[in-house]
Amino acid sequence: MHDTAVDPLAEFRALNVAGTLAVARQAARAGVRRFVFLSSVKVNGEATVAGRRFAADDAPAPVDPYGVSKLEAEQGLFTLAAETGMEVVIIRPPLVYGPGVKANFLSMMRWLARGVPLPLGAVRHNRRSLVALDNLVDLIVTCLDHPAAVNQVFLAGDGEDLSTTDILRRLAAAMGVPARLLPVPVGVLEAVAALLGKRHVVQRLCGSLQVDISKTRRLLDWTPPVTVDEGLRRTAQDFLIRGDR
Repeated sequence: MHDTAVDPLAEFRALNVAGTLAVARQAARAGVRRFVFLSSVKVNGEATVAGRRFAADDAPAPVDPYGVSKLEAEQGLFTLAAETGMEVVIIRPPLVYGPGVKANFLSMMRWLARGVPLPLGAVRHNRRSLVALDNLVDLIVTCLDHPAAVNQVFLAGDGEDLSTTDILRRLAAAMGVPARLLPVPVGVLEAVAALLGKRHVVQRLCGSLQVDISKTRRLLDWTPPVTVDEGLRRTAQDFLIRGDR
């Protein structure tokens, strides 16, 4: 989010590619039967258009160095699988939330807890896929030994996509606080962001990023065990207990 590296791709490759493959090679030598890798939806891309979701078997289209490095790690793992016979499973999650969440999601909770008016009450037509930590863990456990998971790529998600306004309103309800959302038109937000050089921020808040988890459901007979509202409740409860404001 605030990358200051001279060569970000080289830094990401050192960790996400070289580091991952080093661990995977040691796992193969140790006789590990299956290697489950947490990749990222960024391998698919940064945004989706209306009526279109990313699918697990879409052609990869990473945009930033992080997404490129995750794709290269996936490719290296499949090559290693072919060479060693070790099974590989790739899981690409979108934004993960839950107890202990950090970054932008934590910032949203802090804003809501402080009663800060947010100019996001009109961002009702975008859609974002999320995955609760409990759902992601359940999917990982499923992939550990499910016979249909071998050498497959799966997208993770809660199965319900929300607009930014919906996320804030439902998160506020889970926290027991009012959502003070100002209905500023999206066009105004985009214009102000362009003037401030913050277009990427508005894209994350106002754009869509949806994933299709039908392959995950079908091949693994998997259903997210936790609803969005329950995931938000658990996230909010942890936040309130810790008093991280």
